[in-house]
Amino acid sequence: MSVLIESLLERRPGVCGGKLCIEGTRITVLQIASMERGGYSPDEIAAAYEHLDLAHVHAALAYYHANRDEIDTELETEQSEYEELKQKYGS
Repeated sequence: MSVLIESLLERRPGVCGGKLCIEGTRITVLQIASMERGGYSPDEIAAAYEHLDLAHVHAALAYYHANRDEIDTELETEQSEYEELKQKYGS
């Protein structure tokens, strides 16, 4: 039986701020993209989240690479917000 890539990702109101997640989890495409940008391989990402298989990781990475500008902008925004809060409230 074939699996459609889009069936491995979902947005759910009230879950992770409506960000795109791996289906049935609270792991966002942003988290997977951030790990890849940090040098993790798909195998290492799947190992970090034991309940994910490579298909889930590759689906998230495919979405990231197809929408790279959008996701990179979101990641940069989150990093900026983190830095602002860190300066305001300390580490």
